[in-house]
Amino acid sequence: MTKRRLFLVAASAIVLSAVVFGAARARDVPKVATGFVASVVCAETFVSGLDPQRVFTETTDAMPGTGLITWAMETKIDATAKDVTVTLLGMGRSHAVYRDGLGCHLDHRDGVDLSPPATEAPQPALLPEIGPPSVVVPTTPALAAAVDRAFAEPAEPPFKRTHAIVVVKDGRIIAERYAEGVGIDTRLLGFSATKSVISALIGVLVRQGKLALHAPAPVAAWQDANDPRRLITVDQLLRHTAGLALGSSLQATLLSALEPINRMKFAESDMAAFAETMPLETAPGTAWNYHDGNYLILSQLLRNASGGTPADVLRFAHHELFDPLGMHHVTLEFDAAGTPEGSSQMLASARDWARFGLLYLNDGVVGGRRILPEGWVDYSATPTPNAFVGIGAGFWTNRDDSFGARHRIAHGWPRDAFLAKGTLGQYVIVIPSEHLVIARFGRTVNWPLDVDGVSELVRDVVAATKDTKVAGRE
Repeated sequence: MTKRRLFLVAASAIVLSAVVFGAARARDVPKVATGFVASVVCAETFVSGLDPQRVFTETTDAMPGTGLITWAMETKIDATAKDVTVTLLGMGRSHAVYRDGLGCHLDHRDGVDLSPPATEAPQPALLPEIGPPSVVVPTTPALAAAVDRAFAEPAEPPFKRTHAIVVVKDGRIIAERYAEGVGIDTRLLGFSATKSVISALIGVLVRQGKLALHAPAPVAAWQDANDPRRLITVDQLLRHTAGLALGSSLQATLLSALEPINRMKFAESDMAAFAETMPLETAPGTAWNYHDGNYLILSQLLRNASGGTPADVLRFAHHELFDPLGMHHVTLEFDAAGTPEGSSQMLASARDWARFGLLYLNDGVVGGRRILPEGWVDYSATPTPNAFVGIGAGFWTNRDDSFGARHRIAHGWPRDAFLAKGTLGQYVIVIPSEHLVIARFGRTVNWPLDVDGVSELVRDVVAATKDTKVAGRE
């Protein structure tokens, strides 16, 4: 056989293998696409109280490429049963079900029965109230102009679709605005900003001595002495350096449906168990790769350490975090196996998201009570090596020379800012040097950068509040 013929045979084999592999992965695409839509529409219809057609349109418009398939989607909403069913040309049926106190989960017909947890009265908040019952009108013309710009839409897409902005200075709201249909108590989906909340709850477990940050994560599936994954630490899961071969969660496009991480999220009942079956792509601690599997595994650790059931998780989260902060409009959702969907599925009012940011502004202490371990806030904002977006342990950060940090700083962000960030335009921004927390939620495309107007908002708010203090909070 000639070298040329040998090359052609080898090349053909490679192409054939790629086609077969691609086809196998492509089988998941309908289920991934319908699962994402069903999950979001269910949550924002039955938890947030938004119009489902608006949710569908704004969400799919913000994801490049979905127009190729949304025309073929059929979405059925049963307001009585409180469920959503989505199919794509009759394939890839996804069924999202609402349960009181638990929000929505994708029902794959093989999960546990998620019964609503018993309702418990919240504990008194330790954080002083951050605003009156009514919407806070911006306190200065400069702030009013900043908020107006953040809501202003361009003449042509991509649109910002800002849903809520809350600006807190020295512990008090100084500017606030909501889109039509959204209000002070509307629970807004945080997407990956949820990861920052899971990071905080892991911090509580570390403070209590129930988890060790730099010790191997207690994952039952990895305990064989010959399993290299048994060396993965809690810190590596928090920083996305565990090395599991799940693909990336940084993309929100049609092509990202091919990643195994999305099979985990939209086609598997037990998401953490699926993530834990993945082999290592890189040795633990040697490379950075952002994907949701890390935080699903952390969520399973949270569930195990807090008692083992969804009710135990909610009791722990409210007692240790939500209630002390006065976060009384929160819904943490679970997968079909009863594990918190801690990679992306927490909803909270914009004010409650801002309250969460205040915990980090105040070094993890609220009302004299230490919620997070001493040094945890600094740890969370400490950069992870080789993370080009600029990210720490559960929070994005400006403290390094990464592409993300350089971009944000060049567009007016302070160097000490760090943030909880969710796809499609969700932000909780903490700026210690300015005593500021800025919460912004909406439904905006991820690219091009800054199309959501958040850098301009940060820049405007910092300029408008420079060297000012809120009365009564000196």
